[in-house]
Amino acid sequence: MAAQFTVHGRLWIEGPDGSILGHGRVELLEQIEALGSLSAAAGALDMSYRYAWKLVKSMNEHSDTPLLKLNAGGRGGGHATLTEAGKAAVAAYRRTDREFEQFLADQTDKLPG
Repeated sequence: MAAQFTVHGRLWIEGPDGSILGHGRVELLEQIEALGSLSAAAGALDMSYRYAWKLVKSMNEHSDTPLLKLNAGGRGGGHATLTEAGKAAVAAYRRTDREFEQFLADQTDKLPG
């Protein structure tokens, strides 16, 4: 039986100073938008609040315009919302990721076996 080969990859969007968006970061942004809270989003993704905060801080620092606005305090870790730049970045990442997945599928189809 011939071996079946598959092409795999992960999409990262980087700025000049480092990574801004990858799959996990986009999931975090989407959960924050859905739940309105960084702590609730971290919990939904089974990650610590500290790690989620580190990711958000990094994304905002490496982006020309902050992707997320945090209002500290309050119950449940305060309120968080995506900025228009954040919403556009998530949409662009998802669109590019679909195109990337299609590219990988096309390359897989070209492999022998």
